Amino acid sequence: MLDQGAPPHNGGPAASKSPGTGARLMRRKPVEHLVAEGGQGEGGSLRRSLGLWQLTMISIGATLGTGIFVVLGEAVPKAGPAVTLSFVIAGLTALFSALSYAELAGTIPVSGSSYSYAYATMGELIAWVCGWCLMLEYGVSVAAVAVGWGEYLNELLDGTIGVTIPAALSAPPGDGGIFNLPALIVVLLAMAFLMGGARESARANTVMVIVKIGALVLFCAIGVQGFRSGNYENFMPLGMAGVSAAGATLFFSYIGFDAASTAGEEARNAQRDLPRAILLSLAIITALYVLVAAVAVGAKPWQQFTDSEASLAQIMSDVTGQTFWGTLLAFCAVIAIASVVLTVLYGQTRILFAMSRDGLVPKVFGRVSPKTGTPRTNTLIVSLFCGVLAAAIPLGQLADATSIGTLFAFALVNVAVVVLRRSRPEMPRTFRVPLSPVLPAVGFAFCLWMMGSLSTVTWVVFGVWMAAGLVFYFLYGYRRSRLAAAPAPSEAK
Repeated sequence: MLDQGAPPHNGGPAASKSPGTGARLMRRKPVEHLVAEGGQGEGGSLRRSLGLWQLTMISIGATLGTGIFVVLGEAVPKAGPAVTLSFVIAGLTALFSALSYAELAGTIPVSGSSYSYAYATMGELIAWVCGWCLMLEYGVSVAAVAVGWGEYLNELLDGTIGVTIPAALSAPPGDGGIFNLPALIVVLLAMAFLMGGARESARANTVMVIVKIGALVLFCAIGVQGFRSGNYENFMPLGMAGVSAAGATLFFSYIGFDAASTAGEEARNAQRDLPRAILLSLAIITALYVLVAAVAVGAKPWQQFTDSEASLAQIMSDVTGQTFWGTLLAFCAVIAIASVVLTVLYGQTRILFAMSRDGLVPKVFGRVSPKTGTPRTNTLIVSLFCGVLAAAIPLGQLADATSIGTLFAFALVNVAVVVLRRSRPEMPRTFRVPLSPVLPAVGFAFCLWMMGSLSTVTWVVFGVWMAAGLVFYFLYGYRRSRLAAAPAPSEAK
């Protein structure tokens, strides 16, 4: 008589129910399960309190300001006056991916953004890789933007009270400092807002978005007075290679539009409002980016742009001959960049929340406070990590690392929308990418092209990051995944 506890023979019925390693890595999470779990966390649930206006402001808040207020001074030396074309190319790349995001956000309205979309279409391993890229995209982006905030804070302090924070305390090692204290402070301020609740954070962000749009309109009104057509005579001095290199760096500025997709479990009508918020915010952002870049280069010869993150404030002062306008812009930029930190930090915490619910990262990231309806411990851990990163690493390295993580995640989203169309054509979709699969394929190709424009050092950093992620997955996520531990019939169709 056989021992009932003995393992079955190879090929027996029980053996066929035990998926191998390959099957576990490719197992998909059903869309219905993703949607049904929406908002559920350890100890509580996220609160649905955000409408179209708030979602659009989250997208704009996470995007508008980064490339203009912070990275423009680094992008212009790479492309010259053609930096305006770099913004257009980066915007087109974002647009193709935004169309795919809009379709998936309306179909799978959950907090995980492209991580969840990949889980539903391409399997657990690809989902993990995408989630790991999103950590690079969001977490490092918070640090990068926080670095630029310190530059504008110094401009503001110098123009108002005549003092600045010493370089030792306002720049990271490698940029002439020891510790970037302002960068740490702005991250901690954003953390305090997020811990108060999603609706309260959205209100604060809306006020800050209005301020920064007003600041950029003011810059254009004053900067155009110093416009010199001669600054555009040698439009593309560094060739198309310089344009694409600047575009790859500036793509870092477009990650915000997908921040709305991370709010899928806190939106009142996610399937209707998420696609609209994503596309509306991207249109507003791209128009303002191109306009401000065109005025900035017209008002100042491209050879005179430096690595200063406060380049717009300096242009205002140079054009008017007065420090007042530059100081006013610096004040607006301090508020504007703080909103980027706030909304991108929000997105990072919600992605980790979704990954924790799936068992791929520790449960602590999925705990929800019953009082505020937010993952407070998650927010604390992520904020401290990003704050220390911002205080210790120079901006340029952070921006390029963010760009490559963003582009990789966007490339996967373009694939996911095609896969879901083929595997689940019957699913209701509140938005559909036109000319699919042609436009998703173009979006995928654009992402690969811009990734190829990044430096070798950035690729090495990306390779090390991905290797570390795979090690973590196989040591932790692979063993603890809720989906991998579930019975085989729960697999997606």
